[in-house]
Amino acid sequence: MSKREFTSFDVAAAVQELKQAVVDARVNNVYQLDPKTLILKLHKTDQPPLQLLLEAGRRLHLTSYAAEKPQVPPAFCMALRKYLRGAWITDIQQHEFERVVTVQFKTKATAFQLILELFGDGNIILTGEKGEILQALIFKRMRDRNILRGEVFQFPPSSGKNPFKVTREELAEASKSSGDVEVVRFMARFLGVGGFYAEEILLRAEVEKTKRAGTLSDSEVSAIFAALQVLLSTVSASKLEPGIVLAEDGSFLDVVPFKLKRYEGYQLQRYASFNEALDEFYVRATAAAKAVAGVEVDKLQREAARLQRVIAEQEQALREEEVRAERDRQIGDVIYANSSQIQALLDRFAEARHEGEDLTAVFNAVLAAQASGGKPEMLVESFDARNLALNVCVGNLRFSLSLRKTLFENAAEYYERGKKAKQKFEGATSALDASRQKLAEIEREIAAVEALRLAKPAEALEKLSERKVKSKEWFEKFRWFTSSDGFLVVAGKDAVSNEVLVKKHAEKDDVVFHADVAGAPFVVVKTQGKVPSEQALREAGEFAAAFSRAWREGAGTADVYWVKPDQLSKSGPSGEYVTRGAFAVVGKRNWIRNVPLILAVGVTTDDEVGFVGGPVEAVKAKAKVYATLVPGDLAGKELLKRVLRALASKLPKEQREKVLKASIEQVREFVPYTKARLIGVSS
Repeated sequence: MSKREFTSFDVAAAVQELKQAVVDARVNNVYQLDPKTLILKLHKTDQPPLQLLLEAGRRLHLTSYAAEKPQVPPAFCMALRKYLRGAWITDIQQHEFERVVTVQFKTKATAFQLILELFGDGNIILTGEKGEILQALIFKRMRDRNILRGEVFQFPPSSGKNPFKVTREELAEASKSSGDVEVVRFMARFLGVGGFYAEEILLRAEVEKTKRAGTLSDSEVSAIFAALQVLLSTVSASKLEPGIVLAEDGSFLDVVPFKLKRYEGYQLQRYASFNEALDEFYVRATAAAKAVAGVEVDKLQREAARLQRVIAEQEQALREEEVRAERDRQIGDVIYANSSQIQALLDRFAEARHEGEDLTAVFNAVLAAQASGGKPEMLVESFDARNLALNVCVGNLRFSLSLRKTLFENAAEYYERGKKAKQKFEGATSALDASRQKLAEIEREIAAVEALRLAKPAEALEKLSERKVKSKEWFEKFRWFTSSDGFLVVAGKDAVSNEVLVKKHAEKDDVVFHADVAGAPFVVVKTQGKVPSEQALREAGEFAAAFSRAWREGAGTADVYWVKPDQLSKSGPSGEYVTRGAFAVVGKRNWIRNVPLILAVGVTTDDEVGFVGGPVEAVKAKAKVYATLVPGDLAGKELLKRVLRALASKLPKEQREKVLKASIEQVREFVPYTKARLIGVSS
């Protein structure tokens, strides 16, 4: 994954979405996952829980993954809990289009600000109502500001002009005064948008990035300014097209808030929101990085490179020894093949030495004789007076003859050299074989490690899917089931959920059930504009009866009725008070008498073991195995464990083990008052 940093445009896009998502949310808790990463667990009325992830120097987004939290919260986390738990988020802003985000909080007593710095190593700072620093991830002194407890927080110096506040004239004037600086560098510095988006702006403006900023024409400045405005308006107007850019091999290359010209031709995996795209990208990147953190493939690759250099040197030395051995052998042969000429030459110099003659004069005489006698087979080329040696050439071989040695001794010396070179060649061959063998072993290790590097992230990403928190449907906050013929039936759990269910979720074509028992839940059949079947009405009636107090009292049947939502009112007859969770019924009630109190709990095994509950016919339509329950005296954990054991007894071994290991909490919500009698198990 190539993305290295959160850009100013990323911050702007993420914050625009977060304004809608987290403002007016309440902080339920604060978690610190590692030295730089926080998660704020948020609650917003009538919405699923939210998790806002802040990682200093790296990212900011909502996450739908369940994080692994440390058993003992770090001190910074505990300090933030002290101040922020129970606080309400009142605003979230990007500071001057910088990579700095401020989150405003309010409690009954005071206000706080949490500042996330996404540049460099990053930081997270909590300030009080007057801007004083209360806590920080990293306290430090700097040249331009200090992050110290008690001091008033100061934002870092601006990295450039705020693009939203720059005019075309300012851009033109600044470019002219930049002289020979490349326009891409000028844009990155002047606007503080970084090289990545500076290049994108120039691509859209069709201006060569290496062009000198001081030489831009008026039309080019206008094109650059127009391209910048398009990008800014895309963010400010929330006209985002978020997605993850895929490389050729399908791996994640980048995550972007909108289409970029630089990625034309690349496949883009689209997401409903930029926060969702960021979540997928960074969570996968982090999981893959952690998976291979302990794999030392770089060390192995360095050793392999060293061995390859050694082998190359050994191969070169081997070739040289082989050539040397063959050459010395050939010289020995040549000396014997030209023994008469060489012997005559050696004799002449030996005689001159004996007579005390000047050997250089003798050499010059030999050269003169060679010159006048045509081209000889053996050519004397030079004389080494210091070492008393003649340098000669026979054919293509040039070699030296020692005047201190006989012909046979000269030949023997070359043969001996050749023999030693051959022995050295054999030793070098063994060393080369050993090096090649060691390299082969290292390469096998690298291949194994590379396979592990591929397997570990894949394994980690597979586990990620298990950690992803599935977003709940609105009805999952209530009791619910789907009728055997497909109608969604939803029931309140208490007075508050009764009120919400009827007021917010009951539509005009729906049907509302209630048992003729005080304190019973309201049960809504969601019709989606269709006429509900008799089967759906009967099952909804059974559900309403079972979760009424009649079950707790051990009754066998109960009367229920149904009405339309517009028959329910919070205004009772004159002088009558309608309590929370209760409604006055206006008009005719449609009665269903003597509804039996009976429910079922079943096991589904489509992909993995799960549980369903509700009226017997509705559960029977979905479950592989189901247990039937009626009011009874067995209660609590013992009842729930007995239900699990009964269900497991009818399943194959593998599924049986999964059911027995399941938490009793998975079936508790299906049993009214956690009190019943098990009357049978069917499959």
